Amino acid sequence: MTLSTYTPALYPNFKQQTFTCRQLVTMPFNGLLRINRGAVRAVTWSEQGTAITLGYWGVGDVLGQSLSGVQPYQIECKTHVEVSYIPQNLCHQSLDEIFRHFQETQAFFCIVRSESLRDRLVQLLAWLGQKFGRQVEQGVLIDLRLTHQELSEAIGITRITVTRLMSRLEEEKVIDRTRPQYIVLT
Repeated sequence: MTLSTYTPALYPNFKQQTFTCRQLVTMPFNGLLRINRGAVRAVTWSEQGTAITLGYWGVGDVLGQSLSGVQPYQIECKTHVEVSYIPQNLCHQSLDEIFRHFQETQAFFCIVRSESLRDRLVQLLAWLGQKFGRQVEQGVLIDLRLTHQELSEAIGITRITVTRLMSRLEEEKVIDRTRPQYIVLT
């Protein structure tokens, strides 16, 4: 799991707001938001109306329309979330987080471009485990409830293909799906 350098006490003047699971985060016109607690998914849509996941973000991450440049741009809560809004004139104070955002976006892009659909899914699960997981006896528990549809939107394949691949990965003992979350076995 990635350790955050975010320290709430350093940003006491930023407006904080909380959101519930599945709620949409309201974005400021300019500036960024920093996730203080929880996890979100950034999403856009193709011209055909297909959802396209732009990334998953957690504690200490910064994100926003100004980093993406994609329209439409929506942030959906995957858990209970607390965010701080960072005004545009103070974004320079978050350069480390902005650089990490670009690095994670490029890592996510490399996963999506993997040739093998199975490898794409395994790499996504490993990435999610590294970012949001916690070690348990069987392996790494991904502490997010993700639907097969959301996984398919993240890696650009159909939900049916994700379901088929998840069954195969479970048979191969790469994952364990005995809980609502996934365990990536190590």
